[in-house]
Amino acid sequence: MPDLVKNMSKIGKLPIIIPKDVRVSIIDSQVKVVGPKGELVFGFHGQIKVEISEDKVVISRKDETKFTKSLHGLTRSIIANMIKGVTVGHQKTLELIGVGYRAAKQGDDLVLNVGYSHPVIIPKTPGVDMETQENKIIVSGSDKAVVGEIAARIRKVRPPEPYKGKGIKYFGEIIRKKAGKTVKAVGGSI
Repeated sequence: MPDLVKNMSKIGKLPIIIPKDVRVSIIDSQVKVVGPKGELVFGFHGQIKVEISEDKVVISRKDETKFTKSLHGLTRSIIANMIKGVTVGHQKTLELIGVGYRAAKQGDDLVLNVGYSHPVIIPKTPGVDMETQENKIIVSGSDKAVVGEIAARIRKVRPPEPYKGKGIKYFGEIIRKKAGKTVKAVGGSI
């Protein structure tokens, strides 16, 4: 018994509690989660076993290969994020830093003016909401992976540069600034 506990994934062995307003169903090798904020589906690997018991989801693995062990905690984390996404939702906040840098909504699309000669338009993605407040962009939705992907796409338009820190960065992200070149005085007057 001690060997079994020692070899279990620390994250994978934790059961996921299902809230009252969420329905979780398993069909073949797919988990379907339905809640107040939407519906998400995830296909898990055949070596992973997902079971629903009472108000909990329990994930276990069928064998002890390295590959299966690597999927155990991952599958548990994805299903937990799905349940959180359909109840509370996921959110990423980005900050615009720079003189004249602006973000605005134009219909459902996001328009960024970040120092280029033209505005950059980020089209609306189904299931993801984009809001703007002063110098912040808030990306929210029920699918954590899609919210992160859209936030990364927005940040990629103008990543923060290391000398002045201008650009689009995640809220709370620390930008390490570099020292600029200094001009040394040359002997004699000009």
